[in-house]
Amino acid sequence: MITEVSRQYTLDAEANPFRIAQVRRIVAAHLRHWGLEPLMQAVGLGVSELLTNVYRHAGEDKTCTLELRWTGRRLTASVADKDSRLPRLYTAVPLATPQRGLAMIASLSDSWGTHATNEGKVVWFTVRTDAPTGPPLRPAPPPPAIPTAEQVLLPVG
Repeated sequence: MITEVSRQYTLDAEANPFRIAQVRRIVAAHLRHWGLEPLMQAVGLGVSELLTNVYRHAGEDKTCTLELRWTGRRLTASVADKDSRLPRLYTAVPLATPQRGLAMIASLSDSWGTHATNEGKVVWFTVRTDAPTGPPLRPAPPPPAIPTAEQVLLPVG
């Protein structure tokens, strides 16, 4: 669902390797639609990492909710899942694949965090954005069709 006012997108999905690739393409399409092409690689990588963490660590229930929210100044990507264990940031070991996910999220984002929910947890990251590179999402409102009293000058007398 896209809401033009808040520029938000939410997707419920099951985290598995095939679906993660699909979601990354969906994220790229939404960023392109919002005129945020320069962020596609970093945000796509970050979202893939968050979904991969759900796949690897969330137990048997791999369902999760991805949310993208763009305020005009920053884009926040978050993934909520039903596992209550909060992830930990490890010091990245060169060429090591395991336990490097949050270190990568930290390096590609301006901020990131986790918090527990009643249903599990949310892991999120934000990226500052510049003005969109494409046309605006909504056209400017049309000028008034009927002149207002301030616009009409009547001759006196």
